[in-house]
Amino acid sequence: MVYDFLTLDDVDVYGKTVFLRVDINSPLDPSSKRILDDSRIKAAVETLKSLKEAKVVLGAHQSRPGRYDFTSLELHTRVLQMYHNSKITFVDDVIGEKAQSAIKSLKVGEVLVLDNLRKIDEENESKPPEELVKTSLVRTLAPFFDLMVNDAFAAGHRSQPSLVGFGELMPMVAGRLMQRELEALNRVTENPERPNIFVLGGVKIEDRLPVMRRVLKDGIADKILLGGAIHEVFQIARGFMQKRLNTLKDEEKAHLEEAKKLLETYDEKIELPVDVALDVKGERVEISIEKITDETDIYDIGLNTIARYCDQVKNAGTIVAEGPLGMFERRGFDSGTKELLRAMAYSNGFTLVGGGHLGSMASMMDLESRMRHVSTGGGAMLTLLAGESMPVIEALERSKRKYCY
Repeated sequence: MVYDFLTLDDVDVYGKTVFLRVDINSPLDPSSKRILDDSRIKAAVETLKSLKEAKVVLGAHQSRPGRYDFTSLELHTRVLQMYHNSKITFVDDVIGEKAQSAIKSLKVGEVLVLDNLRKIDEENESKPPEELVKTSLVRTLAPFFDLMVNDAFAAGHRSQPSLVGFGELMPMVAGRLMQRELEALNRVTENPERPNIFVLGGVKIEDRLPVMRRVLKDGIADKILLGGAIHEVFQIARGFMQKRLNTLKDEEKAHLEEAKKLLETYDEKIELPVDVALDVKGERVEISIEKITDETDIYDIGLNTIARYCDQVKNAGTIVAEGPLGMFERRGFDSGTKELLRAMAYSNGFTLVGGGHLGSMASMMDLESRMRHVSTGGGAMLTLLAGESMPVIEALERSKRKYCY
């Protein structure tokens, strides 16, 4: 699927009042509420630079009501100001008189950050576009704006007023981050450089299986290398670790049946670890997959598998990686994930790294700049790789058709 949308290169923003929706939802320290990872905040700066000749009203959310990290965006604003030269102001309001007065007072080149959009109840519900335009958020603020710029890729699966509603009443274009995310996804799914290798790990099997189905069925992936929790299901499907069959839950049994079907059709394209690493009294112990006969927990892929995977990654034309290959949080069991990222960093192919844990690890290893693209939204990326639609992407494409640019 090729995504067809407008970008900032298609519009003139000079002197206009722009609503910029970003996703700067960040992990916070439970006790101090300090921002632990500001990568999403930094990612908004590129778009802000492209809007330096406009009046920018920035909307975003942090967590959701009832959670410990549901806070205002005042601290986010201070962090954003560290990375951006223009004046940035925070207003502790969203649609009230204080917010409206601040919007009216904006000058070209200035940025106004509204408070956490999810302090408005309707922003916590997903509705069809025709209902979103009737919400108080859209009805109150839309008259102030000439254009909407959507840069909230990681929230693209939600059909909420700030994400979709404004785009029904005015042109909506992709911000620089959104543009890069969608162009990267286009590149790995539409005529990718071969061989095209997908490396899938992590713990959420239900998110990876649809991706496998789609990229194998459509001939997108030449090879899929598995790690994390999903490879264990496929190992059982191939006849290993049979004692675990007795402990599978209903959902896991369904995953097993899906794995069997994929192996029946695409066996030669699905590669599994030949060895793994166990925790034996606190030490990393390597063992071949054939020797696992009980319910021993697997903590990482083994050294032989790491070597095999890295050789393929280094020689690939395209590499897509999503999810850690082991329990990277445990010291000594992060080897598979780290070596994968190193192999990608020094590959000549086009490299796309999923957001979340894998993206954070790439940043911690100072390898982020060597990747062609590190996504800010792991879940959103998986959704699109699975060939599923997202409300925000549909809204962007609808805007291009509607405004005939």
